Amino acid sequence: MYHHLQYYGYFKAQRGSLPNSASHQHVRKNNPRYGLSGSFGEREDVIPDPLQKEKLLWPTCLSSAAHRQIEAVSRDPLMLSSPLKSRQLLHDEFGEVNPCLREPRDLFAFFPSSGPLQAPRWPIECEVIKENLHHIEWVPPQPEYFYQPTGNEKLPEIVGEEKGTVVYQLDSVPTEGSYFTSSRVGGKRGIIREPAVMLQGPEDNTLLFESRFESGNLQKAVRVDTYEYELTLRTDLYTNKHTQWFYFRVQNTRKDTTYRFTIVNLLKPKSLYTVGMKPLMYSELDANTHNIGWRREGNEIRYYKNNTDDGQQPFYCLTWTIQFPHDQDTCFFAHFYPYTYTDLQCYLLSVANNPVQSQFCKLRTLCRSLAGNTVYLLTITNPSRTPREAAAKKAVVLSARVHPGESNGSWIMKGFLDFILSNSPDAQLLRDIFVFKVVPMLNPDGVIVGNYRCSLAGRDLNRHYKTILKESFPCIWYTRNMVKRLLEEREVLLYCDFHGHSRKNNIFLYGCKNNDRKYWLHERVFPLMLSKNAPDKFSFQSCNFKVQKCKEGTGRVVMWRMGILNSYTMESTFGGSTLGNKRDTHFTIEDLKSLGYHVCDTLLDFCDPDRTKFMQCLAELKELLKQEIHKKFNELGQDMDLEGNWSDISLSDIESSTSGSDSSLSDGLPVHLLSMADEVNQKKKMYKKKKKKPLRTRKQRNEQYQKNNLMRELKLIEDAPERAGFASTLQKQPTFFRNSENASSSMMQNEKPRLNESQLRGRDKGTSLDPSKMTSLILTKNREGMQRPRFTVSCCPKRSTNSSQEPAPDMKPLWSRNRYPATKRGRATMTVYPSLHIYTYP
Repeated sequence: MYHHLQYYGYFKAQRGSLPNSASHQHVRKNNPRYGLSGSFGEREDVIPDPLQKEKLLWPTCLSSAAHRQIEAVSRDPLMLSSPLKSRQLLHDEFGEVNPCLREPRDLFAFFPSSGPLQAPRWPIECEVIKENLHHIEWVPPQPEYFYQPTGNEKLPEIVGEEKGTVVYQLDSVPTEGSYFTSSRVGGKRGIIREPAVMLQGPEDNTLLFESRFESGNLQKAVRVDTYEYELTLRTDLYTNKHTQWFYFRVQNTRKDTTYRFTIVNLLKPKSLYTVGMKPLMYSELDANTHNIGWRREGNEIRYYKNNTDDGQQPFYCLTWTIQFPHDQDTCFFAHFYPYTYTDLQCYLLSVANNPVQSQFCKLRTLCRSLAGNTVYLLTITNPSRTPREAAAKKAVVLSARVHPGESNGSWIMKGFLDFILSNSPDAQLLRDIFVFKVVPMLNPDGVIVGNYRCSLAGRDLNRHYKTILKESFPCIWYTRNMVKRLLEEREVLLYCDFHGHSRKNNIFLYGCKNNDRKYWLHERVFPLMLSKNAPDKFSFQSCNFKVQKCKEGTGRVVMWRMGILNSYTMESTFGGSTLGNKRDTHFTIEDLKSLGYHVCDTLLDFCDPDRTKFMQCLAELKELLKQEIHKKFNELGQDMDLEGNWSDISLSDIESSTSGSDSSLSDGLPVHLLSMADEVNQKKKMYKKKKKKPLRTRKQRNEQYQKNNLMRELKLIEDAPERAGFASTLQKQPTFFRNSENASSSMMQNEKPRLNESQLRGRDKGTSLDPSKMTSLILTKNREGMQRPRFTVSCCPKRSTNSSQEPAPDMKPLWSRNRYPATKRGRATMTVYPSLHIYTYP
């Protein structure tokens, strides 16, 4: 607080001092949080001129006019001698002081226009090579079909290092029993050890492995034959599980030679590799000479159970053969298209430096992760003409990469950002009527170190959205708090968290069934519309809306219970599609990015004031539900007329379980607090029965506060079952029916009243929207004559060799798309809010 007051001009360096206009400009600004380049905690160099220092520290997302205003302040002698001196005051175009304060700088993540980005911070146990990796984006000219098994695939027997030769091994990797303590840029101090074997000469054909780079994951490589290697993946740091994501480099390749790689310690009994999914390979020579990027490669692919039995959990193996395209090439293998923390920072830097996009996209720091890496928050909306228009906007909250190994979520997020930040008429319309809050990478620590599921707390963050341990789970604590404050300001129309799925093809949503009969089936309308807009990628049949007790700590369920009716988890496959024109083909980067566009397109359909499309979807949903009910009755050998009371049936009885998803159960407390758990449990009853003595010292108060938090966290964990299997009530009772009065009385507690009228005219004639779900839509300008052109998905500043990037040009939505221009309608009576805060502070 003193730093902020000091920055605004009310305090000097010492706390008890009064403002001093002569010395006020020498404000202390060497807080390490203001500089993002270099090590976290290192102070920046002293700059004598504070105004010059401000130019260097101020975010590049400011407009050129704002920079001119800063220079005007530095040249104005009246400003330098005014009684209240603050570098926050702005000049208008006439040169007069505008008594408007800028947002505090500490809320922004500063991207210097010159110099390096913030270097990723690693745990001090991790060795990191000093190399910068970059992969080009590329779209294969032909579809990449699934692998078709021949039945003659070899199942290699696991040999191990006893009979083989270890050619790569990481020794300094923290595992179960240890916990995160500190981090630094560059990871472990000292000289980086060479874990690979040394080549004996040009004739030595041993492959050289490496994974000590951002998002890399490979623990050990054993050479068991001349061209055959057994690979062991590293578990998530500070755990002994979650081996799925792999990303490593090989060098010293030989052309036209068949190599075999076998990963020996996978944990999931089912995988998409059993139904044709291929690993990804990247050749640097092909990228440099032919602009060819990641591509699906591999033959003789098998996924099978490991034959070694050590009495512990069973392992599974993935084996494949490969022929490298060049001699002496550098190649990479990955489970899916990598998207690193540095990739995200480069993208956000391009947005911050764009003079147009930076006007409606505000970038700031949501919080810092355990390792001190920045968790970014984007607020995207067009400026409103009046506070009433701004207050009438509803919000949309999107997030990705809470599970670091699910990089497909980042590519969908990139497609969404490419579109919403573009100059497309639809994008402008969305920015006019919504406030978008976007957290593009919730778990940067896990992404950096190459985890599959956990943060550096050794826990699955998507099971701890109810946590009270802010210090252990800062990323999700601040995200939940941001949404909570946002709900106090405006209604949140939709929340969606982007994930990846390793056992199902296609893309689908997990939602939460609504118990309010007024909005019965409404949570299914958005997924059904999305399936119609992307029929070759999105599968509505794979969507599920059952809320299981073991999923109570997920973002989807927690946000739903906070009052967001349309709260979803979007699952995108690591494999490909089984639908339409893309049947039996792998998804590419452009396929995932195009889905980000389709999310925007569906959002406009969902909020179209013409009710036809909405009612069409509701009618279709009711018909689908009837078919499911008849199917269930047929399975039970019953025949019943449902015309009069079929809608009273509990959806839980006919809904399948989401236990087939990639969601894991809560792992309990963070690993560094487990040692305190026993003590808390022993004293739990004592604290309930025994009257607590007055706490007189700060140390006693802090200890009591920490113990109270631990007891509350343990209570949340004890309430969750160890595993909630699906036990359908169909097996317990033959009847489906529920009392309609009881069903109608079960309502969401935090449901906010919705406005009855909209300020937005329809997009399609013959389209629909339930008015209870309408956003109070305010247009900032007349949109007459505005047609919706097809959108080119990639607006990415990074190098790409794809020239045609329109989303599925050969696929047409499954309904008519006759667009009508959006025009301004009569303005309904609005509630005047006492205050307006577009930017919600955590």
